[in-house]
Amino acid sequence: MPASGTWDVLFKNALVFDGTGAAPEYVDVAVRDGRIADKGAALPERDASRVIDLEGQWLMPGLLDIHTHFDLEVEVEPGLPEAVRHGTTTAVVSNCSLGLAFGAQKSARQNPVVDCFARVENIPKHVLEKVAGQCDWNTSRAYLEHFSRLPLGPNIVPMIPHSMLRVQVMGLQDSIRRDPDERELEEMCRLVEGAMEEGYVGFSTDALPFHYLANDPNRRSRIPTHFASFRELRRITRILRRHDRVWQATPPKDSRLQTLRNFLLTSGRLFGRPLKVTAVAALDVHTNHSIAGMGLKLTRLLNSRLVNGRFRLQALSAPFKVWADGPITPLAEEIPELRELNEPDLEDRETRRRTLDDPDYVRRFRRMWFRGKSGFNIANLKRRLNIEDLVLNRRLDDMFIGRCPVADWTGESMESVYRRLRAWQAGETAQARSEAEAQAFAGFPNPVADDADFFLHLLRRYDTDLRWHTTTANRDPEMVRRLLFDPQILPGFNDSGAHLTNMAFYDCNLRTLKLAAEQSLERVSESVRRLTREPADFFSIDAGGLEIGDRADLVAVDPRALANWDPEQTIRYEYRPVFHHHQMVNRSEGVVTHSMIGGTLAWENGAFTEAFGRRRMGRALRDRRTEGPGGFARHGSRIAA
Repeated sequence: MPASGTWDVLFKNALVFDGTGAAPEYVDVAVRDGRIADKGAALPERDASRVIDLEGQWLMPGLLDIHTHFDLEVEVEPGLPEAVRHGTTTAVVSNCSLGLAFGAQKSARQNPVVDCFARVENIPKHVLEKVAGQCDWNTSRAYLEHFSRLPLGPNIVPMIPHSMLRVQVMGLQDSIRRDPDERELEEMCRLVEGAMEEGYVGFSTDALPFHYLANDPNRRSRIPTHFASFRELRRITRILRRHDRVWQATPPKDSRLQTLRNFLLTSGRLFGRPLKVTAVAALDVHTNHSIAGMGLKLTRLLNSRLVNGRFRLQALSAPFKVWADGPITPLAEEIPELRELNEPDLEDRETRRRTLDDPDYVRRFRRMWFRGKSGFNIANLKRRLNIEDLVLNRRLDDMFIGRCPVADWTGESMESVYRRLRAWQAGETAQARSEAEAQAFAGFPNPVADDADFFLHLLRRYDTDLRWHTTTANRDPEMVRRLLFDPQILPGFNDSGAHLTNMAFYDCNLRTLKLAAEQSLERVSESVRRLTREPADFFSIDAGGLEIGDRADLVAVDPRALANWDPEQTIRYEYRPVFHHHQMVNRSEGVVTHSMIGGTLAWENGAFTEAFGRRRMGRALRDRRTEGPGGFARHGSRIAA
């Protein structure tokens, strides 16, 4: 038992979930010097500098966000408040082939941080320019070291991003035009090998057909990782396999054969040793309900004794609600006719207006809009069978207006506005709810030809002043539960820090706990394990535990607030001064009462602590097998201790 006053904090009277999946217990937890110092019933309060009574609450290890794009935000606001308020104490970055492992990589002819992030993650270019301007490193080792100079909130877990690796070796222009020669491929492998020795937990790639560059002359080119051959992937993943690290990937959505070939790289049967692979994402897509089932079948096949893989799809616990600023939405990047409106910069309304006024563009748009909606053809058959290729279903009754200069439209489906417009144009003037709506109706072509004409006019007239949303996946709560609680799928996918104005999934770990609590405490215990220790073990990092000696990354949750919380009602569109820009966020008020990182409280009773954002709480986490005593790397100098 410690001497009097030697515990920094003592948590009392909580129901404790330790992350192992075991039944919760009422035990006290003592913290000293950033670690769990003791656990037990009725620990003496006199031995603690501070006692926190958590009666009626749950205490658990800090939650892991296994898929984020906080790479830029952590440089300008290292506390990452939108993560911490939701109980996230560890965030995996450098996903989808994008990151800062090699610094800004900027030259007179290339600006890859801006080029790669701006459209893929919908982050304003001025924010990207600011971050690129302050990157004072150009090696993967120096990137890890720089985190020790930041007042981190959560722990940060970087990977080596493939697009930036290709740029580092080949330059941006060549990385999107050709394969590397043998010397260049050897150099890529050398850099990845070195990074694994430095402790990086893995490597990320991307193959989704949504991800395009943002600057001239490359606005119609996909990001560099898309140009990699299977041979290149196989050479690099051979290094990961040898070091037992993670390959984070996204599937080539439109090619099942290529998806299978790529993911068979997990196979220990074919390659001698299993490769850890985690892929985005297990979703129940509304336009193609077969995808979720195929994802489950693929996972079982790859993890079967026949293949002997270590494959985990990541699962999202929320409806996949995506917001659009007029035509600007990640969903548009899949469709060439809509992608044209995403290619100009966000502020370039005039270019979008010229495109929308072009008769040839209007013809192409209308052909796209009505494809598969009628007639006897393959596209219509796929639509009827709910196995469409496109994610956006092009139906006005599935598109809802969130904000618009016409206040009467807020909260309505576009279909209801369209029907009132048609009635108004037919002489039923009483259909207009206000003078403002009547004036808006008067600005439409009369008569408006059809729903395509209606949508084109909205884009032409309001551009980004029109905010609307659609839910493209995860509409069925039972299927979401099936995916989340499948033992071969990883929950914890939030996409935090991405798509500033289009998505807000920071709260997905809490949503998982809410779904679990609706079933039983046993399910909650299982979910805590799957949001803490299981992903920590998969990525092989020092996190996710609540045993004596573990890092004191802890979260307290109020189960009553969790039960009463409606996640869809706490989404906000707020101005973030750090970005000089609005952002989609969510505010699960009262659900997380305390977040502790590295033994320091960051969030307490609905507010950030004085230490938050000023004192370093988290650190850059590396593969725990490469870390020696005191935070030293086994292969070199001290890194982000």
